[in-house]
Amino acid sequence: MAVEIGQKAPEFTLKSKNLTGEVKDISLGDFKGKNAVLLFYPQAFTGTCTTEMCTVSEGFEYYSNLNAVVLGISVDSVFTLEAWGKQNNITIPLLSDFNRVVCTAYGTLYPDGGFVFGMNGVSKRSAFIIDKNGIIRYKEILDDAGSLPNFDKIKEVLKSL
Repeated sequence: MAVEIGQKAPEFTLKSKNLTGEVKDISLGDFKGKNAVLLFYPQAFTGTCTTEMCTVSEGFEYYSNLNAVVLGISVDSVFTLEAWGKQNNITIPLLSDFNRVVCTAYGTLYPDGGFVFGMNGVSKRSAFIIDKNGIIRYKEILDDAGSLPNFDKIKEVLKSL
């Protein structure tokens, strides 16, 4: 069941490796008192996903100035995410939801066979804003993996928090 705007965001802890080279647990709760932008994306090393994460990394300071942290989440392994992050200078935490627990909780998974080549267990490109109190303030789940989230709207919502 998908989450809705106004609901408490499901808490999670996922593994990340791209920032330090060591596997590290990162929890949504680590950012209490800050707004969080969760960017779910289908797969590392694909064109649109690389454009999305590189654009956000380049604009990191903008989000930071809005008291926001940005987290990228996919079903890729921590090792894949580390290599992709290094190759593309992605400076935001890339979190591995390899077991699809968080994608399921947020309702972002394609239906079986719904992604390219009939792949199962892949997240749709999605964006959520969680405010500093843990409430979902923005939700966008895209069916077209080639589309990007509405970053202007994301920035507008962050400015209002």
